[in-house]
Amino acid sequence: MPSLQALATRALLRATVKWPSAFDSPETGVAIARIRSRLERGSRLWGRIPADIARREIRAGSVAGEWIASRNASPAGAQRILYYLHGGGYVAGSPAAYRPLTCALARSTGANVFALDYRLAPEHRFPAAVQDAVAGFTWLLERGYPPKRIAMAGDSAGGGLALATAIVLRDRGLPMPAALALFSPWTDLAGSGASVIANARSEDMLVDRGTHALARAYLGDVSLRDPLASPLYADLRGLPPTLVHASTSEVLLDDARRIVAAAHAANVITALRLRAGLPHVWQVFAFLPETRASLDETSAFFDARWE
Repeated sequence: MPSLQALATRALLRATVKWPSAFDSPETGVAIARIRSRLERGSRLWGRIPADIARREIRAGSVAGEWIASRNASPAGAQRILYYLHGGGYVAGSPAAYRPLTCALARSTGANVFALDYRLAPEHRFPAAVQDAVAGFTWLLERGYPPKRIAMAGDSAGGGLALATAIVLRDRGLPMPAALALFSPWTDLAGSGASVIANARSEDMLVDRGTHALARAYLGDVSLRDPLASPLYADLRGLPPTLVHASTSEVLLDDARRIVAAAHAANVITALRLRAGLPHVWQVFAFLPETRASLDETSAFFDARWE
């Protein structure tokens, strides 16, 4: 059973955030502006830096983002990096908007979290986000961080972007992170999963009409099944061990299930954890007991694979 906090959060999301109404307008740009405004309003409310967290801005050539570290991290944890790619449908979001999650990850893993501020569509269409994500990872390598001490994580669109980044690194013969963690990943921009319809009522944030509009804003005329936009259609062989968390209530449930099945078929070490009655990317709500459980499991998964 979901916690009372989770039930209350879901009710609030359905009343204030659910995105289909944003796409009632024929002007997709208007809808994107609304989504960005909602996320940034939220970031002003919950994006404050807690006293136990140190933050610094990163600006290095084409790489931008923020460095988040727990002041209570152990010396071993301080040698580890968690590279984080935020969600937002490729059209919205920022490191500031995802600070509750990145700060919680810094505490639970003890690692330094580098949250990338990648370019957003439609101003910067595919493959701009992929290019930025690869540049951010190679920047870490150039700074001297061993790949076996780097893990990568992402939520929703950021989860798909994390997979795309690992695929590009593999194909270029570059080092890959030690492990991946994906929270409610968006892995099929074509929206072909059965849960898109089956979970339309139980979903608290997204519907197919909204996700299709986001996909087109990101891709333009590029195929919805391009493997670097929809990793479900990619060759996944040789990718790092991957942990996937998703809710059985969300429309992207089958994006999680099918990417795990495809990765397993490609001999990638995978683990899928499904929770009932939780919202899409519930990990952003740091006050939920289910969030603490998810991040503790993520930390244990990384601990087993970090050098």
